[in-house]
Formats: sequence, structure tokens, C-alpha cells
Amino acid sequence: MNATFASPARAVVKPWTGTVQLIGVPMDLGASRRGVDMGPSAMRLSSLTAQLERLGLAVQDAGNVPVPDRTSLANEPRAVLDAITEVCIDLADRTAAAVRAGIRPLVLGGDHSLAAGSVAGTATALAERGQRTGLIWLDAHADLNTPQSSLSGNVHGMPVAHLLGFGHRPLRQLSTAIPAVSPEHLVYVGLRDLDDAERAMIRELGLHAYTMRDIDERGLRAVMDEAVSIATDGTGGVHVSCDADWVDPAEAPGVGTPVRGGATLREAHLAMEIVHDSGAMVAMDLVEINPILDRQNQTAELCAELIASAFGRRIL
Repeated sequence: MNATFASPARAVVKPWTGTVQLIGVPMDLGASRRGVDMGPSAMRLSSLTAQLERLGLAVQDAGNVPVPDRTSLANEPRAVLDAITEVCIDLADRTAAAVRAGIRPLVLGGDHSLAAGSVAGTATALAERGQRTGLIWLDAHADLNTPQSSLSGNVHGMPVAHLLGFGHRPLRQLSTAIPAVSPEHLVYVGLRDLDDAERAMIRELGLHAYTMRDIDERGLRAVMDEAVSIATDGTGGVHVSCDADWVDPAEAPGVGTPVRGGATLREAHLAMEIVHDSGAMVAMDLVEINPILDRQNQTAELCAELIASAFGRRIL
């Protein structure tokens, strides 16, 4: 007897068509380990552009945001903060211009401090339409410290605080919408390494925070469906900011702050597929790839595949 098997019924989502603009930010000023400044180059050497073009998307490469060399800065924290602020001002302008034009910016890092600029740019463009910005933060870390609370002083652990209106004044005022993101529109997915001050702020602000335990207990599908629902409720679109260390280091070894117990490869793809199917993503960051620590560009290639899933690649 011959049997015919079919996959379960699934809503068919029309793939997004349009233009993706690559914006490189070769910055490692916010991190203590060198190497993430080479992340944009690693991503461009990967199959990223080819994968996006196979989806029928037009790909514009806008080059890199200029970043000062660390050795040119005074050896003091304020000099680093000021330099990162200047980079983020430039990035915010570029991101806002792309969103205004109906182009989806894809920001390639670089350390995660750049998101203070990229998300601020998205928030500015949406605010001009009278809309707020949803933010889905895929990361092992909350990045919710301020210069006052941080134990390390590393600015890549602070961008969410600045987007919520805390911390270094120039970095928290990069958007015409202040704060750039309201607490109720922020969703963390995949947290597994938090400082005490970050735990306290998450509780104090009532932030939506899904840890890896939530994913273990409830499944990635349920968590991401809720994350998308929260980030789209009362907003004009969602900015997705993905740190490569969100994925388990067994799959993504080329990161500066690896934490065991992260998302599996399939969980990561499913998250991106759900983001795409929501139709809500207006901009994306992929950050913290460190080629010095990678194995044969494995992490960059993996991230290129995840980006393709976020922009519409399907298995069937």
C-alpha cells in the first residue's frame, strides 16, 4: 500500500521582496577582546550576499561606518564613550535614512554597542510616522549595564540601557524618540548570563525577558510567538538585534563572550523564520562575530544562513 505523506498545514507567508542595505560597523571599542572589528569583513566573505540575492532581494552594500582606531584614543573611559557615540550618531543617520526609504538595513558588527545607534535610527524613522519601535534582543547577555553599574566598563554591555533612556547622556539621546524603545516594547530571548544590576533592572522595569530555561521548558516556537506579539503590540515595526553568542558556542565558536547552553542551530533558524513570517521586521543587526576566535569562518557562515532565514529562506 502506497502512502502519501505531507507536512502539517502551515500558513503560507509571501516572501518579502525589496532591497536590503548592508552597513558594516568594524568596531571593537566596546569590547575588551580584540577582533570583532573584523566581523563585517568575515560576513562579506561569507555566502551572505549570494543567499540574499537567491531570495530575489536586491542587495546594496553601503560600505562601512568610519571607526577610529583604539590606539588613537586617549587612555580613559570617556574617550572611548565619546568615540562610540560618534560612530553611533553616523550609524543612526544611515539606519534612519534606509528605513525612511523602505529599505531594510542589515547592520554587520562589530561589537554590540553599535545597537545604540542602529536601533535609535530605526526609532527616529518610525517616530516620524507617529509610531513606536519594537525590539527583539537575541543574546546570551542583557546588555543592560550603565557606565555606573558595569563591572567591566565594556560599552558593548550597555546598549539596551541607553536605548531605554539610562546611562551616558549622548548615547541615550541618539533618537528623536526618547527613549528610543519603551520598556513594554522590548523583548529578550535566550538570556543566560546576567549581572546582579541587570537582574535588578529587569525586575524593576518589568521587562519581558525569556531565558534559556523558558526555551527549554516551553519550546522556542511558543517563546518566539510571544516575543513577536509583544514587540508588535502598539509599534510600527520590529528591530531585531542578534548577538552571535546567542547561539551555543558549539555551533558558533567565533565570539568573544561565549556562554554554554545557548540556542541550537535549528532553534536559531526557527527564531529567524518566525521573525520573517511575522512580516514585522524593519531592520536587523548581526554582531559580535570574532574571526580571530572562529574556525574556518564557521560562525560567519552560520550567521549568514540565519540572516537568510530572517529574510525569507524556507526549507519547503
